[in-house]
Amino acid sequence: MAITRVCYCTREDVQRALDVKETARSARQIDRAIESASDTLDGGATGANRGAGLLKRRFFPEVETRYFDWPNSQRARSWRLWLDQHELAAATQVMAGGVVIDPGHYFLRPDDGPPYTHVEINLAGPAAFGSGDTHQRAISIAGTWCGCDLATAAAGALAEALDASETGVDVTDSSAVGVGDLIQVGTERMLVTSKSMLDTGVDIHASDSLTAAASDVSITLSTTTGAPTVDEVILIDSERMLVVDVAGSTLTVRRAWDGSVLAAHAAGSSIYAPRTLNVVRGAYGTTAATHNTAAAVARHLVPGLVRDYSLGLALVQLLGEQAGYARTAGTGDNQREVTGRGLAQLRKDCITAYGRKARIRGV
Repeated sequence: MAITRVCYCTREDVQRALDVKETARSARQIDRAIESASDTLDGGATGANRGAGLLKRRFFPEVETRYFDWPNSQRARSWRLWLDQHELAAATQVMAGGVVIDPGHYFLRPDDGPPYTHVEINLAGPAAFGSGDTHQRAISIAGTWCGCDLATAAAGALAEALDASETGVDVTDSSAVGVGDLIQVGTERMLVTSKSMLDTGVDIHASDSLTAAASDVSITLSTTTGAPTVDEVILIDSERMLVVDVAGSTLTVRRAWDGSVLAAHAAGSSIYAPRTLNVVRGAYGTTAATHNTAAAVARHLVPGLVRDYSLGLALVQLLGEQAGYARTAGTGDNQREVTGRGLAQLRKDCITAYGRKARIRGV
């Protein structure tokens, strides 16, 4: 199974929280849980229920043109258009009655957005929301729609040039991107559905080797070009390791990571990392394009409380499945409740901060 929608937490977030080892079975289970948690919050990324979840809004960008009735059919002022659930992050064109309205002749409100909840004509200018032949679908707005701002975080760069059809994207840093993330290169957005191992081009130095001892945690590298970064998972032979520190050409790692088996490794052994991102190109209304090697990769950021509550929901589902939805999971000192009652305050805070509020139509 691969991810089919933008998720508000990633597979890696869940694995770290539960210390679940990477297997095909656990990956499918985790992916299902994080998609279910995200659907709970926004009603689903596509389909009739989208935007109808707990928070009544979606927290990822979508580029498209949407249509609205002339404002008086909303029983509102003719110069104010309420967008309701269609919250706007950026507008590229506003058109009314077949006439394009100059960006200087309208305001996106509230002034501290995005997200923007309504559009107002600048009453000091010549523009108006004209209805054309009919008030129905008289206004069109092309832009990026999102229930939060368009904040991003740097996530490395492309390690290869891309044509417009490749779906295996090699990057320079796998620690910054998780399965379920939405990434952006140029103006194109891509949905990360899974990750695969890629040879980093870096080996264990010819003068170094690793013994099968958990205390042997220092790796001297053959080169620093393409070297693994802190928090990146690497693969040497069949053992996974977590990079916890980097000093020049030396890595400090945590051995036998992710359920793998401690083993000895010879000098010159190749170092792999999950730097091939399997993606959906041209995601959510963007257009697949060509990109050059070293083009910057950015990761879309969802609000922290939304991420935390989504993660909490996914964890409760996974723990419940492990326990057959009994009251507890695990045994002995590892036994813990899985009723989800600890999520109550996080749920309340999340709704208070990011739930879309009701509005009276007549204003």
